[in-house]
Amino acid sequence: MKILGIETSCDETAASVVEDGRILLSNVVASQADIHAGFGGVVPEIASRQHLLTMLPVVERALADAKLELGELDGVAVTHGPGLAGALLVGVNSAKGLAIAKGLLLVGINHLEGHVYAAWLEGREPEAKPGFPLICLIASGGHTDLILMEGHGRFRLVGRTRDDAAGEAFDKAARILELGFPGGPAIQKAARERHGKETKFTRPYVKDSFDFSFSGLKSAMVRRAEEKGIYPRKDGAPLDPQTVANLAAEFQAAIVDAMVDKTLEAVAEYGVNGVVLGGGVAANALLRQEMSRRSPVDVVVPSPKLCTDNGAMIAAAAYFHLRDGARYEWGLDVVPSLGLG
Repeated sequence: MKILGIETSCDETAASVVEDGRILLSNVVASQADIHAGFGGVVPEIASRQHLLTMLPVVERALADAKLELGELDGVAVTHGPGLAGALLVGVNSAKGLAIAKGLLLVGINHLEGHVYAAWLEGREPEAKPGFPLICLIASGGHTDLILMEGHGRFRLVGRTRDDAAGEAFDKAARILELGFPGGPAIQKAARERHGKETKFTRPYVKDSFDFSFSGLKSAMVRRAEEKGIYPRKDGAPLDPQTVANLAAEFQAAIVDAMVDKTLEAVAEYGVNGVVLGGGVAANALLRQEMSRRSPVDVVVPSPKLCTDNGAMIAAAAYFHLRDGARYEWGLDVVPSLGLG
């Protein structure tokens, strides 16, 4: 079964063709990061308009890379939530048009579920090794969720952020340290230049819960930067690169520790066989390293290119929806606040 996956939940226009939920035939992503960098974050209206401009070229490239015509596909899958309403509408309406044109199956996919199924790509079979049940940590700019996956399509939310997501916290810290956007990769890069010690940030734990909270950590970064005299900056003097690197390293370590600790608490509580990481923050090298090092069970992590938003994860998830029966979801609508589990 060959499925075209379309993803437009935020600021990437993405399309991919995946065979049988695991074999990646193409993966095309048009990022808008440079467009939004000057604003320090994603501007929804600009994102929607850019999706309109890039949707057709991205889909055409994905089909060409897969060496397939549209009519040779078995179905079209598209993210219908959660995400930015205008951005989602571009993807959903485009998918409907493509599916109607060739009479293809059409299925809407939860963006968060897509991040989970990124772990099934590149030939992996997590349901066989390590096997269900699994704890899934989905960490991105808009979400930090712990999901218990008991089987295909069987999800239970066991923990989530009570305020800011991990990716959002990285973006805020990067703005304070003038490292640019997106914040996660910028913080990681700066942290590599750390030399010497910096006082640790208090780890942001929520007691008696699998939930996360990162708003206090953001406030702590503001206070620490004020103490160092680098925020707010009034005289225009350049920031000391070593101070910036040390702060970036400690901030990154605090977020990673919080995510790893809560994930492993859930592993013990639910007696799962493995951990799956997904979402843009899952591309963070320290998170991948620490989760793998500390986990008592197998950890499945997609390659970094499949952690950030992409169409392949949407197509992979769709396969497991469609394999047991054909559906035509012509009434599909966007649900910006769609949850999983």
